[in-house]
Amino acid sequence: SAVRYLVEPPLAYPRASRELGEQGVVRLKVLVDETGRPRDIEIAKSSGYPRLDQAAVSAMRAARFQPHLEEGVARTVWVLAPLTFNLED
Repeated sequence: SAVRYLVEPPLAYPRASRELGEQGVVRLKVLVDETGRPRDIEIAKSSGYPRLDQAAVSAMRAARFQPHLEEGVARTVWVLAPLTFNLED
């Protein structure tokens, strides 16, 4: 079964990044455990801005996922999750 958000990451745009016009996509590699919690979070691809990257990692810690099931059993799985910082949103 596909891994889906039950609680999306509460993405907060860093004030300094907003003022400096920084925007981009942070691609995170997230280890989702059997309960749907992110156990480990790595930056798979940086946005190019450390402030945005750190904000994405912080937001992902609060996300909750529908656990991945294999033959009806919840399993720990790595997923790729892009988080977008766009000043127009």
